[in-house]
Amino acid sequence: MVDKKNIKKIRGAIEEFFNKMTFDVDVEIGEPKENTLPLTLRTDDPQILIGEHGKTLQELQKILGKLLRKEIGEEMFLDLDINEYKKNKINYIKDLAQTVADEVSLEKTEKILPPMPSYERRIIHLTLSERSDVLTESIGEEPDRKVVVKPRQ
Repeated sequence: MVDKKNIKKIRGAIEEFFNKMTFDVDVEIGEPKENTLPLTLRTDDPQILIGEHGKTLQELQKILGKLLRKEIGEEMFLDLDINEYKKNKINYIKDLAQTVADEVSLEKTEKILPPMPSYERRIIHLTLSERSDVLTESIGEEPDRKVVVKPRQ
């Protein structure tokens, strides 16, 4: 678990990192859960830090995670979000999953979603796992893996 005394050190390291990159960010550190630290950055120019389809955000999360593990000397994971991009994306994916599942259930035909990263596919699988009228399956090879939503027989 992330020690609360390290939160100040973490905040300083993150602020220094973005100052060196000449980005003005506000840092919000959430309550640590086990060994994961939720971190939200607020900025006036988020698109540069988020990147296309969130790829820059994913890479920033990896880099900052390594930097912070080195800084505080303990094992931890970082859950980075910028201007609530990931939160909104997760809600969008859940809504998409339910909409597609409703269509599949009504039309009794399978639907194949576009290729998406593993964490997005996982959201769809988890969102629809409680439904008794549809099944989900991932098909294809990375980076073109897709989710298929099928009617349950």
